[in-house]
Amino acid sequence: MSSNLEKALGFNLEAFNYLYVLCDYETLLKKNITLENFLEILKKYDVKLLQYRDKVSDLELQKQNLIFLKQNLNIPIIVNDKVELIDYADGLHVGQDDILKIHKDKELAIKLLRKRVKNKLLGLSTHNELEILEANSFELDMIGLGAYKATNTKDISNILGEKLQYLAKMSKHPVCAIGGVKVDDIIKNTKFNCVGSAILNEN
Repeated sequence: MSSNLEKALGFNLEAFNYLYVLCDYETLLKKNITLENFLEILKKYDVKLLQYRDKVSDLELQKQNLIFLKQNLNIPIIVNDKVELIDYADGLHVGQDDILKIHKDKELAIKLLRKRVKNKLLGLSTHNELEILEANSFELDMIGLGAYKATNTKDISNILGEKLQYLAKMSKHPVCAIGGVKVDDIIKNTKFNCVGSAILNEN
């Protein structure tokens, strides 16, 4: 029986290290890359999922950008953090800090988010064994796990490196390796390479 994630993707997760691209709008602006240019870059790769993260634009522009991406891509679009934009996306990804803003009880926070996103995709960032084990009891479709390596876009103190593949084995949810991940990295026990700036730096 296919999972919610597999239904959204349109195929079964039989292999590993599928490509999940992070579209960080602030990074695009800094590099003078338009969304149209970004889509041209994506055409060079076999992208299965896309996450739109925007910490700088107002909600209306974020909505328009999500609509544009949905119109031009035939893959699930995940919105980062902004549950109020879920109607314009196929799923939501939240961080540990994000869910604590919803409720100090993480399990209740995820239940509230699940009620809002319904059967759309829901992902959560994790960074260590405790957070993975907590996530195992939540109704999620996937988790992000990292950081794999140092990255220029985020100030990261917790670098997992090769430890990531061992932590990933603890998750009952599909794992997306995040943080300093490259397109061709082979990371055992993960289903997705979540690639951000690396895809821009290669083009």
